[in-house]
Amino acid sequence: MLTHYRTFIERAVRKPNLVGAVAPSSPNLAREMAAVVPTSGNPVVVELGPGTGALSGAIAERLPAGGRQVAIELDAGMVEYLGSELPWLEVIQGDAARLGDLLADAGIDKVDAVVSGLPWSIFPAKLQHDILGQVGAVLAPGGAFTTFAYVHALGMAGAQQFRRRLDLSFDEVLTSRTVWRNVPPARIYVCRRPRRP
Repeated sequence: MLTHYRTFIERAVRKPNLVGAVAPSSPNLAREMAAVVPTSGNPVVVELGPGTGALSGAIAERLPAGGRQVAIELDAGMVEYLGSELPWLEVIQGDAARLGDLLADAGIDKVDAVVSGLPWSIFPAKLQHDILGQVGAVLAPGGAFTTFAYVHALGMAGAQQFRRRLDLSFDEVLTSRTVWRNVPPARIYVCRRPRRP
């Protein structure tokens, strides 16, 4: 656990524009985020921005034996860390804005759930648009996309822009109650039925 936090802090200090958080997601937040993961069949679940793997374990706990869990991570240092600390996790180094291509290279065309820990509120509008477009394109019918926003940042322009973009990108966007047992407290967005361009 100490290594987990130390690695997170080191990466956050070196690349705050990629990490965008002050601490890894809590087990409470991780469990609620992973609630969209199917528990039967052979689902494919993709995690965007796994960082040190705080959400990865919660996803793995729900995933049935025949499922496949893939994590997309941009930071090479985090990819190396995940490879040593979570050897069971299939990690692909790359940009989530190229999600479709990255998954195609791994033999995946559709996914049942996308779980994201990306720092949306600090992303420019075009990057938010591009990544959400990729997510919508790879989601299977009936699939779900889930992500979170810190409560203290909901009034920020980037966070408000992202929330509007979710409504434009998905037919259904549900907002959870506040998860207080997280640093900082957060709300979860569960999105279904991507709107096709």
